[in-house]
Amino acid sequence: MVDRRLASYFRAGRPGDLRSASRYVMAGGGKRVRSALVLLSCEAVGGRPETAVNAGAAIELLHNFTLVHDDIMDKARSRRGRPTVHVAWDLNTALLVGDILLGHAYDFLLKSNPRVLARLTSSFTRGLLEVCEGQAMDLEFERRENVRVRDYFAMIELKTGCLLSLGCEMGGLLGGGRQADLSALRSFGHYLGRAFQLQDDLLDVVADKERLGKPIGGDIIEGKRTYLLLTALERARGEDLRVLRSMMKTGGRTGRVRLPGQVVIRLVTDIYRRTGVLRDTERLVRANTRRALNVLDRLRPSPAHEALRWMAEQLVKRAS
Repeated sequence: MVDRRLASYFRAGRPGDLRSASRYVMAGGGKRVRSALVLLSCEAVGGRPETAVNAGAAIELLHNFTLVHDDIMDKARSRRGRPTVHVAWDLNTALLVGDILLGHAYDFLLKSNPRVLARLTSSFTRGLLEVCEGQAMDLEFERRENVRVRDYFAMIELKTGCLLSLGCEMGGLLGGGRQADLSALRSFGHYLGRAFQLQDDLLDVVADKERLGKPIGGDIIEGKRTYLLLTALERARGEDLRVLRSMMKTGGRTGRVRLPGQVVIRLVTDIYRRTGVLRDTERLVRANTRRALNVLDRLRPSPAHEALRWMAEQLVKRAS
């Protein structure tokens, strides 16, 4: 339903590059996790999912706005197996595409039920601010040497978790959920967001490149402060610790020599295995998914409730 609504919205128009690049982003696929959470959460509290389609489209556009701008900041060359917008077009067009997607997101949101529109818009705006703050923290971490695991979790709760939690909350509002229902849905999204980001960090190291749709080991080369890297830094000793610190600072330079990217990725991945970080990240993904499922059981049983459970379980098993 959301895909049909978005497809009918992005028709040809002027300026041509801006319209075609916007359609390119929205035609790129993706799991539509956030919009699905909106629709299923609405239904899980007794609402009709059709009433939440505009909100589902809004959060999908907000998410894609963040991806376009994230790709610029990360200098990413590909997304979902295709060139990123700033590569396929240019930097200025990509910046404007992100901006216009955000504008369209609010256009869709304002078509939602007037009775909850004020609360919906307030929550949506808070989510936008939090995801930007989370991205800023992620960038700041790249310049800091004293980042801790607790800092990482504070960052992903803003950068990733807030939009999953927001999608659940928006659906609950549109479905007429009670305050207890909204609280349960927000908590479900919170723990699901943790599991989702940890799985993302893990897939960057262990996934198949073709299935992932982007190069493997990008976080390692960029020195991203992921749970894997921060935990390995706490556990590593001797040469392993020296290698990690060097890679974190220089993206593969040891002394005056820059190692090939694949060598750097292999070195760091081997350290992750030796320190047990890969195993423990998998464990944390499962633990946070269990917490999400436990809090979800505060809602009354329904087909939508079961669909949310299934969705959470599938995200743990995903390979991309």
